[in-house]
Amino acid sequence: MKKLILIYNPVSGKAVFKNRLDEIIDKFQQRGCVIIPYRTTPENAGLADFIRQMNPDGLIAAGGDGTLHEVVNLVMKENLNLPVGIIGSGTSNDFATYLQLDTEDYFTRIANGETMDVDLGKVGEDYFINVASAGMATSIAHEVDTRLKNAIGKLAYYIHGISTIPQFKAMNLHVKTAEDEFDIKAYLFLVVNSKTVASFKGVANKAELNDGKLDMLVVKECNMHSLVKLTTDLMSGKEVADQENILYVQSDHFEISTDEEMDSDLDGELGPKLPLVLDVVRSAIKIYC
Repeated sequence: MKKLILIYNPVSGKAVFKNRLDEIIDKFQQRGCVIIPYRTTPENAGLADFIRQMNPDGLIAAGGDGTLHEVVNLVMKENLNLPVGIIGSGTSNDFATYLQLDTEDYFTRIANGETMDVDLGKVGEDYFINVASAGMATSIAHEVDTRLKNAIGKLAYYIHGISTIPQFKAMNLHVKTAEDEFDIKAYLFLVVNSKTVASFKGVANKAELNDGKLDMLVVKECNMHSLVKLTTDLMSGKEVADQENILYVQSDHFEISTDEEMDSDLDGELGPKLPLVLDVVRSAIKIYC
């Protein structure tokens, strides 16, 4: 009988996942899997030891992008060598959305051990599975009130984001890749692993999870009309990579700096301050798919 640890965040999304625990356990039980629930805490002290003691066949991360980020970093830093499944139950579930994992058949595929190798990005000692970013818009996730986010979900990000557009200020960005070098005035940048970022689909039209590359999109300084149009196109699901106000670069190595103090964001979690050095770790982790 396959044994899986279900690592769930009790406050993700509208904090309702705990009401699904019996349903989830039943779905796996019907497929011959034993589920061991683990309720996350802010520190998750002892989680790695718990996983080793339980000796599972795999892990399931239930929460938003931040929960998945924490589980991925735990697997990598603790050398756990376990496949990871994803049950998206947060306000934003970009990676799970991109892989279209919200289906009944997904539980069967996990039970059957179906996985794919996925690249990760690495910044210092930290890993990201979907996106690293910095700039005017990337602070939104950290500024939105948790109560508002739990009440109205993704709409809270959009409301807050639209309200801050008039305050956008460009930064002087220096980007060096393994192949090229750029100096550019920009509002923000994203370095992504999948095509779905901030709930927008098709943001990086060339991105693949196991191509050994990361895709960088830089939103250049532009007038308000162009910026609003770009935002509207993103929200409507249009591809933006080829627009004149976007710089799109693929590489396996990025060095990014600016002339002001700025925090980064890794998968929706607060990351290190710039400058950043980002590298691809090829086929770093197995994801149930």
